[in-house]
Amino acid sequence: MEGKIAEIFKSIQGEGLYQGIDQVFVRFFGCNLGCSFCDTKLVSYEKKTIPELLDEIGSFGSYHSLSLTGGEPLLQVDFLKDLLKLVKQRKQKVYLETNGTLPENLEEVINYTDIIAMDFKLPSSTGLESFWDKHQEFLGIAKEKKTFVKAIIGTSTRVEDIYKTIEIIKSVAKETVLVLQPQNPFEIMVKAKLDDFEQLCREEGLEVKVISQMHKRLGLE
Repeated sequence: MEGKIAEIFKSIQGEGLYQGIDQVFVRFFGCNLGCSFCDTKLVSYEKKTIPELLDEIGSFGSYHSLSLTGGEPLLQVDFLKDLLKLVKQRKQKVYLETNGTLPENLEEVINYTDIIAMDFKLPSSTGLESFWDKHQEFLGIAKEKKTFVKAIIGTSTRVEDIYKTIEIIKSVAKETVLVLQPQNPFEIMVKAKLDDFEQLCREEGLEVKVISQMHKRLGLE
């Protein structure tokens, strides 16, 4: 079996609750969405077997966790499942970055993950249709692991989407931390929205954090 891999590299995690930890990143090619704010336009890949990929991962020495990112890693779920079975045999910690729209695929690999960084794709931010039902089902599965939710906030983001996000988190896993991430490049008018949305989430009883993309500021991958 071969997987479509866009790149493999070692760096620090630039987003979310685990910002600053050292990771090896395996970037999977392909995504089922086309968000307006996407900053990872993948145009090429190499086909790699699982032994080839494991050899490359092993060449980076020690690190906190293996980050599976994309694109959308869960699109290649059969390859991912076989890979993770071997990764866990090596006692490595697995960090899954996902758009949160493929709950059936998550079920296939949930037992081989440790941390899940799940996006909520707010329609007013992405310019796409809503995925509320998929997000609700996905979070219901993901809550078995250490999971946080991330939402991109831009000038177009509407408060109605924040209310819906709050509703889903409270109904499924109210202890889940919500990260509000300002869209890159940052526009000053987003600051007021972040302040308002953060206050709203707190009033609704959610644990919320505003965290920007550190790796962009530092010029890292």
